[in-house]
Amino acid sequence: MTDAPIKGPASYFPAIEKKYGRPIAEWQRIVRAHLPAKHMELVAMLKNDHGMGRGHANALVAHTLAANAT
Repeated sequence: MTDAPIKGPASYFPAIEKKYGRPIAEWQRIVRAHLPAKHMELVAMLKNDHGMGRGHANALVAHTLAANAT
């Protein structure tokens, strides 16, 4: 039996780690440090302060905020 492919925002994580050189846990700490900022404010912070692309930033923020909501 094979593992099911990763879907949703987490599917971007390997590419984010490779391209930006930090583990996802570190990116999540950065996002959480800027709370209670809104979703798009967090995306803008990652883009402006860390040079992250919109898709990667959006996926990281969405996943982090969803994990915080549970």
